[in-house]
Amino acid sequence: MALVSVSKLLFQADKGGYAVGAFNANNMEIVQAIIRAAELERSPVIMQASQGAINYAGLEFISGMVKIAAESSSVPVALHLDHGTDFEQVVKCIRSGFSSVMYDGSKLPLEENIAMTKKVLDIARPIEVSVEAELGKIGGTEDDIHVSEKEAMYTDPEEARYFVEQTGVESLAIAIGTAHGQYKGEPRLDFERLAQIKSLVKIPIVLHGSSGVPDESLRKAIKLGVCKVNIDTNIREALVWTMRKVMAENPAEIDPRKILGPARDAAVEIIREKIRVFGSSGQA
Repeated sequence: MALVSVSKLLFQADKGGYAVGAFNANNMEIVQAIIRAAELERSPVIMQASQGAINYAGLEFISGMVKIAAESSSVPVALHLDHGTDFEQVVKCIRSGFSSVMYDGSKLPLEENIAMTKKVLDIARPIEVSVEAELGKIGGTEDDIHVSEKEAMYTDPEEARYFVEQTGVESLAIAIGTAHGQYKGEPRLDFERLAQIKSLVKIPIVLHGSSGVPDESLRKAIKLGVCKVNIDTNIREALVWTMRKVMAENPAEIDPRKILGPARDAAVEIIREKIRVFGSSGQA
């Protein structure tokens, strides 16, 4: 089937009390793993491309692979730009056929973030492309985006209400204690802040930096209004650790398919596990 909008998927998730997994697609094997896992679980799915992935694989390659996967899939698939900090990059992704984009103006002053988000919405909304924004600074490193522990800032609930009122954005990524990359310890989420934000904004909430967050914490966050959960690091770990294991056991192997194949299978399993935690199994 054709690509679907993220807004449609998140509206259904919000109504149904589950979350849709948004998994970063960096190469062909990961794209295949995401689709395979979603089909096995009968779950809607969001494939994300970060600016780093686009720089690595090329915009047309990323969008082309996901579109081919979606067209042959029996479950709803969306293609989303993750952490678009450059307006021109956002526009290029829309032109390339992305069904959803995130404009990340979280490092900007509030009013400037509002203005730029509205600028993106003016382009995206007429052609039914979903738009996600971010308020608050999520710590950690993802590709070329780095927010230090000192810079990290929790989302203010009243600012969130004002931001959504001023922009009319369709989903909002918030900072409540998660971080990008691998955690050094167990993250502690501010559930009270999440509940307050959800009560004020009435739109789907997005949780970034969710790899490494305990399953029970994710389930609680979803009950409190999170409808989109981003996963990248866990997929990278499954892929790379399996490749290392295969190469260590077969040091003379030179067929990349025999190395990447088992790695892809490992990625399928971790994605399936996350889908079950998010409660979206059987929702396609």
